[in-house]
Amino acid sequence: MPSALNDNLSSNLSGNLSGNLSGNLSGNGGSDSEPLNKSSDSSFSTHLSPNKRNLAGHDFLLLSSMLILAACGLIYEYLLAHYASRVIGAVESTIYGMIGIMIVSMGLGAFSAKWIKNPFQGMAWLEICIGLLGSFAVLIMASMVALSYTLPHWLADMYDLHPSVYTSGGVIESLKAAAFYTPFIIGFVLGFMIGMEIPLVARIRELIHRKHLVNNTGTIYGADYIGAGIGAAIWVFFCLQIPVMTAAVATAVANLLVGVVFLKCYQKEMPHKLALWLANLLMGGVVLLLASFGSQWVEKLNYTLFEDTPVYTKVTPYQHLTVTQRIVGHGLPEVTSLYINGRLQFSSNDEHVYHSYLTYPALLASARHDNILVIGGGDGLAVRDILNWNPQSVTLVDLDKDMVEMFQGKSADLPESLAKTLTTLNKNALNNKKVNIIYGDAFIEIERLISEQKVFDSIIVDLPDPGHPDLNKLYSDLFYSRLKQVLSGDGVIAVQSTSPYHAKNAFISIGKTLQSVGLNTEQYHTNVSTFGDWGWSIATKYGQSARQRIEQIDQLPVADPLISKEAIMAAFVFAPNFYNQKDMIKVNKIGENTVYQYHQQAWSEFDGVFYSNPPQINLNGQQAK
Repeated sequence: MPSALNDNLSSNLSGNLSGNLSGNLSGNGGSDSEPLNKSSDSSFSTHLSPNKRNLAGHDFLLLSSMLILAACGLIYEYLLAHYASRVIGAVESTIYGMIGIMIVSMGLGAFSAKWIKNPFQGMAWLEICIGLLGSFAVLIMASMVALSYTLPHWLADMYDLHPSVYTSGGVIESLKAAAFYTPFIIGFVLGFMIGMEIPLVARIRELIHRKHLVNNTGTIYGADYIGAGIGAAIWVFFCLQIPVMTAAVATAVANLLVGVVFLKCYQKEMPHKLALWLANLLMGGVVLLLASFGSQWVEKLNYTLFEDTPVYTKVTPYQHLTVTQRIVGHGLPEVTSLYINGRLQFSSNDEHVYHSYLTYPALLASARHDNILVIGGGDGLAVRDILNWNPQSVTLVDLDKDMVEMFQGKSADLPESLAKTLTTLNKNALNNKKVNIIYGDAFIEIERLISEQKVFDSIIVDLPDPGHPDLNKLYSDLFYSRLKQVLSGDGVIAVQSTSPYHAKNAFISIGKTLQSVGLNTEQYHTNVSTFGDWGWSIATKYGQSARQRIEQIDQLPVADPLISKEAIMAAFVFAPNFYNQKDMIKVNKIGENTVYQYHQQAWSEFDGVFYSNPPQINLNGQQAK
């Protein structure tokens, strides 16, 4: 805080006002005031002396504080919604639900502010409480989630239960419910307190001016809106680049600093200033502790959600990457797995099955293999299998540069042993001179490829499941029509299409969407032990279907120990009634989120970390109650 301003404000605090404003105070309050014979807040009288020279200093302090607090409030809102969506799993509904709850609670807080008799003291306590809850919010949520997940395992170990026995019921289900609602409860309480800030600042400003300020509401809301915009920018350009706990603590520090400056300047208006100073000192110690160890604690709590041992984690601007390893023994290699936002992406003991079925049928059905386009697949495993076909070039389009560099072994913080493991797994495919990597949103980058008149013999789409609204557009008719434009006339496109068993409607909708843009589409599936029954869609632009082309091939051109012509042909076979309700499944048109909704409906029961334990299946093939 500027020393000159502090001196002016301090001199204000030492002054006395006789309490009888018999003179006309017009002109003292600036252009947004009108004279009154007494303060507009009759419930509290201030000792501050309103003189024209110092009112501007008070206004600067209050409005700049409001701007900073508005930025903090918006960051808390985004932070809670962001983290809650990761641990609960239903991204869209969780984010919108959290924002809605906080907005409503802010309104209730604004109504309740009138019951605070001393707005100066109330404001000082408010910033302490907001800072404490804001700094602890992520840690509380992570603790509840970890407890809800580890308690069943702890009970099973303590009572030596057989692995087939699943601990659930009363206490466990109540704990899971508590963990589920904890983020929303924190959001409600935090929003309630944030909602009090504007009314209190408005009252304080009129008490200092000792008159009703005609434009007080507009002035304070102006600072609030600008601050919220700054907070949004800080969240996007700064907070998303750092651990979420660090962002929470940094925001709490801003609350602490505003509270300390406010207490220093207006402590004579507060009868319990000693308690406030001690509380701020305590909060400072807590924030320092969380800044030093908070991220480590949250990381360790998150690690409890993984069956295997986490060996590396990285938060990129787009996702949270975690690599785990498990020692199998008997001379077998370690099992390495990749999780994105807590969801398993591959496991090294069976990923070759998935990637063989993703790439091999499309390449086998294509007339040529000179130029291949891969959408997604930043782990390089699909590229590894494609390089076995000796293409002239492979173009990989992936959004997350940090993930690609991790699987290139180039991340600065990646342990050397793990870098060797990952590059061995993908056979150093991403560093191959034939591979051209484009970093960006595939939805946008495909337009550039069209404008450059690029044509590809095969297109492999290896994207995560459409479990987020942002991914839905990459499963839409518009995106597939763009891919069709860069596909050669005798080329083939293969698309990862989620599980035909667990998400049947989403699986069929993806196939129908490909068909809707004029591609001759078929679907196939196989069992991947990590994921269960998994499926893909495959389509040709002209001529025979992919299955017809594969059927005519006598000998497979590239040896693969896990795939054969007979296995590929068998993968196209589904149960006789599988497509009976196909006509009822909608095409995923751009902007309608059809596939996303189908996917959410199918996986909602098992979404989020609260369903990390797989459901138990009885002898009849049904989920055990």
